[in-house]
Amino acid sequence: MIDVTKEVNRISEAVHDLIGDRPRVIVAIAGAPASGKSTLASEVVRRLRDQKVSAEVLPMDGFHLDNRLLEEHGLLSRKGAPETFDAAGFLHMVKRLRTGEEVVIPTFDRARDISIAGSAVVTADCRVVVAEGNYLLFNEAPWDALRAYWDLAVRLDVALPELRARLIQRWLTHGLSRATATRRAESNDIVNAQRIVEKVLPADVVISGL
Repeated sequence: MIDVTKEVNRISEAVHDLIGDRPRVIVAIAGAPASGKSTLASEVVRRLRDQKVSAEVLPMDGFHLDNRLLEEHGLLSRKGAPETFDAAGFLHMVKRLRTGEEVVIPTFDRARDISIAGSAVVTADCRVVVAEGNYLLFNEAPWDALRAYWDLAVRLDVALPELRARLIQRWLTHGLSRATATRRAESNDIVNAQRIVEKVLPADVVISGL
């Protein structure tokens, strides 16, 4: 596992500076596929909870469109691209979270490759939501509207050669041959990563080298 202690300290300290009288602080952790977003988000939430601050992770992956819909629109092979998510639904949920109300959220079951509706909840007493996803700082509509709702925006910056290696390894762990894993990574994941890099919005914190 990557050691993210320094990064977790930096983000959690920034969150404490922001909390004040706000009903809720929303942190965005954005980056390309396999950049370490999920690991960092979960560790930030763990640290905040250890510090007696109620916090939850909001995974953007819960807004994946179902494979059946993707197949109908000829997008199944592009799953993970911006247009294969319910971006408007995600934006609506973030707006609700800003009010401090209780919000039921979906999660993504990677083993079954499906989104699960109503599978987690951000309670009204939750002070910090840590959203994580590929397109949280993406300069294409409607994703670009999200930037205004982040109290703290964090971008993970990982070089494309390293991302390529990680993405191939990810598919290898799913049981694919090296040739198939490489093809899957290069035909979709790397394309999405390049698109993210080319259309990134400004972040408050940029973390390199994870």
